[in-house]
Amino acid sequence: MKNVFVAIFATVALLCLNFEAKSQVVESVSSKWFENIRLGGYTQLRYNRLFETNEDLTCEQCDKSLGKGKGFFLRRARIRLAGNLSKRVYAYLQFDMATAFSNSIQHGLGLKDAYFDLALNDERSHRIRFGQSKIPYGFENMQSSSNRLALDRNDAINSAAKDERDLGAFYYYTPVEIRKRLSFLTRSGLKGSGDYGMFGFGLYNGQGAGRIEQNDNLHVIARFTYPFLVGEMQIIEAGIQGYKGKYSVSLSEVNENRENLFADERVAASLTVYPQPFGFQGEYNIGKGPEYNALTNRTEEQSLTGGYAQLMYRYAGDKHTFIPFLKYQYYDGGKKFELDARSYLVRQTEIGVEWQWDKFELVGLYSFEDRNYVDGLKPVNHQVGSRFRLQAQFNY
Repeated sequence: MKNVFVAIFATVALLCLNFEAKSQVVESVSSKWFENIRLGGYTQLRYNRLFETNEDLTCEQCDKSLGKGKGFFLRRARIRLAGNLSKRVYAYLQFDMATAFSNSIQHGLGLKDAYFDLALNDERSHRIRFGQSKIPYGFENMQSSSNRLALDRNDAINSAAKDERDLGAFYYYTPVEIRKRLSFLTRSGLKGSGDYGMFGFGLYNGQGAGRIEQNDNLHVIARFTYPFLVGEMQIIEAGIQGYKGKYSVSLSEVNENRENLFADERVAASLTVYPQPFGFQGEYNIGKGPEYNALTNRTEEQSLTGGYAQLMYRYAGDKHTFIPFLKYQYYDGGKKFELDARSYLVRQTEIGVEWQWDKFELVGLYSFEDRNYVDGLKPVNHQVGSRFRLQAQFNY
């Protein structure tokens, strides 16, 4: 099966290489590649413990500064280098200086993205991406953390991939007009997700970014999204995506199942009405994968389901922008990259507002959470609580 997918990928690439250029290069490229490299990034500082009602309510995937014994937290300190090395080659490197390597070392330098795009025609509508990058699954997963309203991604879609990234090769097709539209949605402050192809298809390891592949099975993924222009200004984006593969789970010593290779399959639908001024964002996915069963003390292949819905309103003044939002999420399933594929049942509501001024952003939100998350070492763990969270962000 793996060889079939590789053959399909190679065939698509060869066909695209035969396409003739239909227009001039969209962006001018200097003969000196280093003059085309751009430097940017952002930093996020958080405090999560205002009006906290349960210090034992944590979320390993969301934010490691939640709960008992935690204080101010540098959530992200990103720096990126990106640019066109030639007419056909684009390179992207992103590092995070707030990567946690242990409980005591919270601010280390870690690699987030390292990839290059090879354009197959002069319009760059067809390209293949090689390296470590985000896998094309979900709208919120693709959306940069610097653009997202809620402080953390939802559990349901985000549990598809550790850090949203992996090593692989991905083919993306985006017509010039659609690429311009996707770029506008990001640059205009409408919280777009960026250009990950109107259509995308790829092969990747499947264990997650920064993790060594532990089995002989590649994951295969496909995604289609389209931003419809309604009237003169309103844009509504709808998408569908899915992937299939095998995943190797880390098991605790008490887990009675020693077989750690499981099916990992999902499909998801996404819908975004960009806030002009009212907006909506929602996604839902279903599938199957590994999940800890407290009744049998075994990690087993089980079904999963969940998603989120978010309402928002955008007020843009001369110098200040305010975006109040309301978000609800639900997830019933396992998290394959946590111990024993920890089982989760999550219900969470967030009410917040983002304030933008110049290159500074401040988000305040109140979170109401009900989380039941168990594994072999902690088969009973039901936590309910609320808290007020703050995040300051600086863009550069």
